[in-house]
Amino acid sequence: MLEILYQDEYLIAVNKPHGLLVHRSPIAADAEVFALQLLRDQIGKKVNPVHRIDRKTAGILLFAFDKQIEIAMQKQFMENKVRKKYLAIVRGYTPNTEEIDYPLRKENGTLQDAFTRYSTLKRAELNIPLGQHPTSRYSLVEAVPETGRMHQLRKHFSHIFHPIIGDRTHGCNKQNKFFKDNWDLDTMLLHASVLTFNHPVHDKQITIEAALQPEFNRIMRLMEW
Repeated sequence: MLEILYQDEYLIAVNKPHGLLVHRSPIAADAEVFALQLLRDQIGKKVNPVHRIDRKTAGILLFAFDKQIEIAMQKQFMENKVRKKYLAIVRGYTPNTEEIDYPLRKENGTLQDAFTRYSTLKRAELNIPLGQHPTSRYSLVEAVPETGRMHQLRKHFSHIFHPIIGDRTHGCNKQNKFFKDNWDLDTMLLHASVLTFNHPVHDKQITIEAALQPEFNRIMRLMEW
């Protein structure tokens, strides 16, 4: 059962677990279970996703019950009118606050502006050596992407040399292996925690929050956060 975070006659939001695809995709032929079908079967109604989050990312996933609402919400996302907050655990000690203004390239090679703000919530130092370092350092950050580029947060944190733990595509292979070998972690530690938007029908501001999934919480306890 998916955890339902918000529901009215137009929209429904769930807390997607890590590793669950939004819908069927030719690039993930191994997957047999999808958030779209799970939610449809759970509530007995057709739903349409109005945005995407990565398979390995957990957190808020918003659906619409009809095409008009889907289009209206997608327009808000495209125009960057939806405010999103994410939590991530990254390698190293990050600055207290930072802005990342770094263009990202589309698949066709075109550069797009991409801007992220983040703040550091907590830091931890584990008394476990890694490589040439006698200890291992990590930070819990809250990130706000001001633009909505593909894999923006993953690429931006990699760009500033604080990759997200568990990100195999843009992250650090040594760190990912370290977490796999020591704590059997295959999850990417990125979570869509808050979503704020104006309702497409009555124009009231809606804020949806999602609690962390068990795997993320397990590493939080490991860090003594």
